[in-house]
Amino acid sequence: MSDRPQVPWSSGICDCFQDVKGCCLTCWCPCITFGRIAEVADQGSTSCVVSGTVYLLVYLVTSGFGCCWYSCFYRSKLRNQYYLDEKPCSDLCTHCCCEYCALCQEYRELQNQGFDMSTGWNENMEKWKGSGGALPPTVQAAMNR
Repeated sequence: MSDRPQVPWSSGICDCFQDVKGCCLTCWCPCITFGRIAEVADQGSTSCVVSGTVYLLVYLVTSGFGCCWYSCFYRSKLRNQYYLDEKPCSDLCTHCCCEYCALCQEYRELQNQGFDMSTGWNENMEKWKGSGGALPPTVQAAMNR
């Protein structure tokens, strides 16, 4: 765990209309929003298509309830990568009570961190490397024996 202080999210959980396009995408196709978030959170090790498909299958099998368990894992991952506060409540509670609002907030956060969410991890890395810009933070590996 880092000694770095936690910072607030760049937008609130109910600020969905700050990004109307992302809000509409989440309302009609949450599996796409989730897939894009997961690809970035996993730093390209899983694709948007794979993550979005798993989200859709979980949704279909559990009538939607299981998605909050699956997606809260990625909220935790993003919070750790960007040192974000666990607000407004625990990651699981946030996703169980406000799944779509939580996805919208995570999507906006990644956009505010400089990601073009429509292009995916690899394309964002190429863009940043080509421009000489700073790369996004990476998750520090845990110490092993």
